Amino acid sequence: MSSSSLPLYLAAERGSLYRGLTTVSAILVVGLAAFIAFPFVWMLLTSLRTQQEIFSNPGNLIPATFNLDAYVRIWSELPFARLFLNSVVFAGGATFISLFFDSLAAFALARLEFPGKTIAFYLVLATLMVPYQITLIPVFQTVFDLHWLDTYQGLIVPRATSAFGIFLLRQFFVTVPRDLDAAARIDGASEFRIYRSIMLPLARPALATLAVFHFMYNWNDFLWPLVITSSTEMRTLPAGLTLFSGQFVIEHAVLMAGATISLAPLAISFLFAQRFFVQGIATTGIK
Repeated sequence: MSSSSLPLYLAAERGSLYRGLTTVSAILVVGLAAFIAFPFVWMLLTSLRTQQEIFSNPGNLIPATFNLDAYVRIWSELPFARLFLNSVVFAGGATFISLFFDSLAAFALARLEFPGKTIAFYLVLATLMVPYQITLIPVFQTVFDLHWLDTYQGLIVPRATSAFGIFLLRQFFVTVPRDLDAAARIDGASEFRIYRSIMLPLARPALATLAVFHFMYNWNDFLWPLVITSSTEMRTLPAGLTLFSGQFVIEHAVLMAGATISLAPLAISFLFAQRFFVQGIATTGIK
């Protein structure tokens, strides 16, 4: 091989190696995507089967006949619209309120100087290590004393803030240059004006990321709505679907139909916030 053709040969070899690695990466990504999507596909196809077919052929993935009876029953035998509305109010209200209080606390811990700031931040982090089940009874007792059982405020107020949200936003706020604060104070802006007009617009990626996390967590929450509500009219979707789970017979098709419908708002919220979500994951916590 001549010296003049050696660079072309090396370039061709690098190109071939790059195409091979790209092909392997694509196969791995497709395989992982199929592995992750399989439970959702199984859930959807199970909701289109009859209860008899599920028991007779539990390993058969494709329904013999596509049946929408489970979707009809979920609307006729349950106040599904009310359960859906309760989930929207609970998850949406808790997310909105939590974003406000989390961002206020994070702004104070990241941008303001006051005695005990470091201790306060460590205490917030310490609450992340406390299992939720430990605080369930004291919080329930507080809600009971306030006569908030089986109400929207009883569902939402205990979720008005979270240590995870404070930590996430605080890590984002510390990355913003402090010169912006100084310039705003010279122009006469108050601390709340700095928070509202400077920090919040810059924190949109982090806020969108946290909104997706909060909404998903509250939407899928089963234990708290089940404990705090006693009537079917105040139940959320995860708690309300337990009505189809009897002691001896479980309506699998109906449960899968309800789970499929309840998954739609999560998918829609993620699609709308995807651009900010990815940007927030990439930037939050980098100092």
